[in-house]
Amino acid sequence: MVRAVPAPVRVRWGAAVRFERLPPLSVAKFTVPALILLAAGGCARTGEITEGGISAVRTACPTVAIPAGTGDVTLFDPATSREASAIDVVATITNLQPSCDDSGDQVVTSIKFDVLARRRDAGPARDVVLPYFLTVVRGGTQVEAKRVANITLHFDAGQIRASAVGQATSSVSHAAATLPDDVRRRLTAKRKAGDESAATDPLSDPSIRRSVLSATFEALVGFQLTDEQLKYNATR
Repeated sequence: MVRAVPAPVRVRWGAAVRFERLPPLSVAKFTVPALILLAAGGCARTGEITEGGISAVRTACPTVAIPAGTGDVTLFDPATSREASAIDVVATITNLQPSCDDSGDQVVTSIKFDVLARRRDAGPARDVVLPYFLTVVRGGTQVEAKRVANITLHFDAGQIRASAVGQATSSVSHAAATLPDDVRRRLTAKRKAGDESAATDPLSDPSIRRSVLSATFEALVGFQLTDEQLKYNATR
């Protein structure tokens, strides 16, 4: 059974997909830079020094990344062993290729990625099925939606390497990912040297910081790991 994802975020996948009750996910806390400013128009470019400060372009598109500790998975045989000699298959997610369309009411992000795997024994042909997730995080800590799917790696007979291509899509309300006009004006206001406002970071205002975080989304891709697999990745 598939349950609806609460607005303003949706995630879409292909076949054989299931929604899960959102489990605890260890996501590196998103840190708002000292300056998250929208370019005030004209010919300003990212990082360009302009009158009143340095311009930086903020986009409605989510940051796409792999959460720490979820980018690779190790299978053991026997499954209860953690000896190096028992390592059966090691797989890694790499080469994230996001494509974002923020021209409509929804900010649609398509993500392609490669999964590269190596097995211990060059035996007969074999398929290995691994679960992976797409999670949409808001403000660095709030999981808005999560979806889990499977990817199949096929090892040809006599080969120890295999690869596959995964793909997923997230959809976020453009309105939710857009800063309110008053916040935008505060962030892009020109400041003159010597003025009191020039020495004050707008993000030191809790209300401004909350607004920026609320409009900031991340689309995170990783392997759906068991507690034991997460522990192994964290302590190996």
